[in-house]
Amino acid sequence: MSFKLDLQLDTTIGIINLIGNLIVMICTMAVLLAVLIDFMKFQSRPGVKKETKSIVETGSMMAFFFLFYCLVRFRIGQIDWSISPLTVTVMAIGSALLIVGAIVNIRGRLRLGKNWANQVVIYQDQTLITTDVYRLVRHPLYASLIWMFAGASLVYGNYLAFLANALIFLPFMTYRAKQEERSLANEFKNYNEYQQKVGMFFPKLFRKS
Repeated sequence: MSFKLDLQLDTTIGIINLIGNLIVMICTMAVLLAVLIDFMKFQSRPGVKKETKSIVETGSMMAFFFLFYCLVRFRIGQIDWSISPLTVTVMAIGSALLIVGAIVNIRGRLRLGKNWANQVVIYQDQTLITTDVYRLVRHPLYASLIWMFAGASLVYGNYLAFLANALIFLPFMTYRAKQEERSLANEFKNYNEYQQKVGMFFPKLFRKS
């Protein structure tokens, strides 16, 4: 009887881990593909009106991704917890964050379109996007990555990965987002009003009318 229970438990753990790994892989590859498409289409886009160099760009984001991958891959900071309703719930929340993050990231890129740039750029024909996922958060591309890193750290039960996202990636994204917002506020008179209504990385529970 004990052998059968152990076998069933091992099978359950294997299935849960497999599902978690598939979700992480599919969501990550989808976003990386979307990033590659943006680079191919818009990296050399003409018509730049103003450009500000930022230390936070795709290259530095990929460096963080490599750090995050190493923490997860080599189980540095991984919690050795047993499968229980709590851990399954935590992994389910992490998986949901990954899926929602990937969807928001891709939708955000599609809606942003030719306004995308690796650096902080204002184009001659720049438009202010406030619809679709931009009604949810002001920076859906950055927000979704924050959500996805948090989700992956929950799926793998890795507290160092979670802290790296909160203490390194989130501040870096905040720095980059504020750089962009200074440029957008100078370009669009109604940007301050948009800031008041919509959260930077997380939806506002109570919006100002």
